[in-house]
Amino acid sequence: MHVNAKKIAVSGLLMALAVLSIVLSGILDFNTLFFLALAAFFVGVIIREFGLLYGASYFIGCLVLGILLAPQKLYCITYAMMGIYVLGIEFLWHYLGRHPKWGKRKLIFQIGKYLIFNIMYLPTLFLFPKLLFAGEIPDTMLFILVVAGQIVLFVYDKAYEYFLIRMWGQIRVRIFGK
Repeated sequence: MHVNAKKIAVSGLLMALAVLSIVLSGILDFNTLFFLALAAFFVGVIIREFGLLYGASYFIGCLVLGILLAPQKLYCITYAMMGIYVLGIEFLWHYLGRHPKWGKRKLIFQIGKYLIFNIMYLPTLFLFPKLLFAGEIPDTMLFILVVAGQIVLFVYDKAYEYFLIRMWGQIRVRIFGK
């Protein structure tokens, strides 16, 4: 049996940081989304370094530990949605990479990002608004929330790209020496 010690060590450290971020999101309420996004970004790091299957199992492990340890269990739903989004776009990236004959792959990738997000966001917004807000939500407010969700996705996606390319790129050189 071949064991890659560096792979296990890196994923274990990132899992500890991810779970710590999930826990901190419930303790430091003013930075909830920042900590949950950071935890989901680590899923992308694992996928880029070790593959989709390993990344999916890493995500499930983080989610289980987050549910067990987080003081705010509902924040784990937000983390799960962010992590599923990262898994979805990374799967789409790998899928499009294996089909080089498809034209306009960049456009397909951008549309796919918004589809993946809206498949999760819109049903939550329209079918389970009580999870997000207390009381009645007027229709105009729902429209504003749909538009705001698209803007938040744009910002989240740019932050994710920046994190993976710039920040993780610099850390990766120190860890792996590549």
